[in-house]
Amino acid sequence: MSLQFNAIALLLIVLIILGVLSQNSSVTISAAILLIMQQTFLSQYLPTMDKYGMKIGIIILTVGVLSPLVYGRISLPELAQFVNFKMILAIITGIAVAWLGGRGVSLMGNQPILVTGLLIGTIIGVAFLGGIPVGPLIAAGILSLVIGKV
Repeated sequence: MSLQFNAIALLLIVLIILGVLSQNSSVTISAAILLIMQQTFLSQYLPTMDKYGMKIGIIILTVGVLSPLVYGRISLPELAQFVNFKMILAIITGIAVAWLGGRGVSLMGNQPILVTGLLIGTIIGVAFLGGIPVGPLIAAGILSLVIGKV
């Protein structure tokens, strides 16, 4: 087995460094896993990760969001609590973000070259602005509105 030194490996190393410097374990772990996969026999599974990774990630994220409700740390609000300005605004915002995310998935599938720019912007936001790396889908959705294509 020989190590492959290429632009993608270098990018992953830079992401690991940025993740460590910004104390963002999600970026560090994700980039490290992909670097290990790229550099080992696990590279054969990269097409599967490409095909199903987004769906698996969304499932894991959804489980993480729902688990406090299921676990009992938070409870369902009473019906009266759903009829206040903040709750209605929260519901509308959730709908808008889900819609933008859907547009983002379409844009990323139809114009994959834009993914690079979205990822660079997300990495900068994570590394230097304290963001979290859930932004590419929403960013792609907003971009689809701006450029008018899905």
